[in-house]
Amino acid sequence: MATSSVQHDVDSCKRADTALTRAFTVLGKRWSALVLGSLRAGPAGFRELSRALDGVSDSVLSDRLSELTKEGLVARTVSAGPPVTVSYELTAGGRALMPALAQISQWAEEHLSSGGDC
Repeated sequence: MATSSVQHDVDSCKRADTALTRAFTVLGKRWSALVLGSLRAGPAGFRELSRALDGVSDSVLSDRLSELTKEGLVARTVSAGPPVTVSYELTAGGRALMPALAQISQWAEEHLSSGGDC
């Protein structure tokens, strides 16, 4: 193998590692993937998400929604009302992530111990 080919392979691996690091910096935070998964059925308000994600505190849910919105995976919409309502929904980027999350979930069921949580 030529030296330039080896360097190209190394550079490709570094780019892939960097992309995975960026992805898991967001998705690796507790509740992030679950928030995204809860929105796959369609838009939801804060209280709906809070009820769907039993155990998440309001402050953590708010932080995750803010971060996922900043990352372009979730859109936040404010309706004037009255009453004023806020809803969250997946963006195209968030929807594009759903098949990968489903595959990770399937992999976890097949390859990781259950941990006894459910």
